[in-house]
Amino acid sequence: MNRRVALWALAVTSAWTVGSAQAQVKEGRRLEACREVLEELLSGEESIPRDLLDKAECVAVIPSAKKFALGFGGRYGKGAVTCRGRGERSWGAPLMISIGGGSFGLQIGGQAADYVFLVMNPKGIDYLLRSQFTLGADAAIAAGPLGRTGSAATDLRLRAEILSYSRTRGLFAGLSLEGAVVKQDKDGNQNLYGERVDSKRLLQEGAYPIPPQARGFVSVLENASPRAKSGG
Repeated sequence: MNRRVALWALAVTSAWTVGSAQAQVKEGRRLEACREVLEELLSGEESIPRDLLDKAECVAVIPSAKKFALGFGGRYGKGAVTCRGRGERSWGAPLMISIGGGSFGLQIGGQAADYVFLVMNPKGIDYLLRSQFTLGADAAIAAGPLGRTGSAATDLRLRAEILSYSRTRGLFAGLSLEGAVVKQDKDGNQNLYGERVDSKRLLQEGAYPIPPQARGFVSVLENASPRAKSGG
């Protein structure tokens, strides 16, 4: 009997270990997609103005969000957000998030798009610490400017807590996703960190080390904007 119990316990442990490893690989693929989107949106002439990035408190990326509709529709996708780090780290470990809901007008069919959000002030971070919040209703959001001249829109930056960008079929644009709901992806964070994370300790206090799967994503920002500039 004891041998059967031992074999059963070994089988359960092995299954849990395999499942945990597969879950980490899944989140690693998500973070790699975030890295690719961010890297491409920070290059080229029509890109995020670097001085806006330097003033951003956090950056969120949602790769390949699906648009679904027959009539009025919405979007759904999963991604990650990272905020300015403390001490020697210029950017901290990411929080896994999802976006969904919202009505985006009459449309037919489905389409995937990538989204990047710049969180421009501490009030925007406060929303990220919630389990969920609605863009436009809770956090003020505006379409982010592109290119070298885009940074001239200082009034836009002062009004909005979040500036948003999109890429569809290789084309970048500023897009305001009012009505969409941003949530903390608790399962994704559990998969990545192996435990339930505290969003405040993660985003504001830098209490979690950057997981290996997230180093590529974070390094893009460390290279592009190693430290915040005053006036953000």
